[in-house]
Amino acid sequence: MGEVFLTGNEYLLVYNVFSLVVASMLGAFIYFVLNVSQVSKKYRNAVAVSAVVVAVAGYHYFRIFTGWADGEFNEGYRYADWLLTVPLLLIELLIVLGITSEKRRPLSIKLAIAAVLMIALGYPGEVSTSDSTKWIFWVLAMIPFIYILVTVAGEMKASATRESAKVAKGIRLAAILLLVAWLVYPIAYLFPILFEESSGMAETVRQVGYSVADLLAKPVYGLAILAVAKLRTAEEEPANS
Repeated sequence: MGEVFLTGNEYLLVYNVFSLVVASMLGAFIYFVLNVSQVSKKYRNAVAVSAVVVAVAGYHYFRIFTGWADGEFNEGYRYADWLLTVPLLLIELLIVLGITSEKRRPLSIKLAIAAVLMIALGYPGEVSTSDSTKWIFWVLAMIPFIYILVTVAGEMKASATRESAKVAKGIRLAAILLLVAWLVYPIAYLFPILFEESSGMAETVRQVGYSVADLLAKPVYGLAILAVAKLRTAEEEPANS
């Protein structure tokens, strides 16, 4: 656990962003729980996973927020959050992509393993004070990161060919949100390398960047998943009635 060295407006900006993330995660959790019953049974797990994701993230951001208020910052909270939520984010997407359970199960395992490797490899570099160590673990973490992006993009493309225009558009939006949010993480990771590690600007951008990416990748992405689940439900229920 390290001490917060930011002061003035930089400290206040990060403080307010953390507060916003906590409130957003809590609000999203309530909304997802209330909407689980609004989709057909086969897609309820995706919405339930969204609720779990924002609940886990909200807890960890609350710990980050209270620590920041006390002048301390524990990088472990953020990585513990990612370790639990990133595999779940991928499972959400696979459910609404309409992939058969026979294919989804092994694919989920592969993507979950890649996600755990990505986060586990990123942490040593994140907490290191050596630029060379940061670069080494950044490169190593990018290997499973690229595998995940390529795999998700391929499944999204395949799904778009078998869906209606509305569902395909919703899936594309959800996948783009996830991919764009994820592209922020490796960039924010590099700021202590590209600038002096003790730079207030670099630390501010890193913390705000990670927080904005988490907002996009969790509550906003969850809303996109919910929208796809509702579209699928609307299309399938009349056919089943």
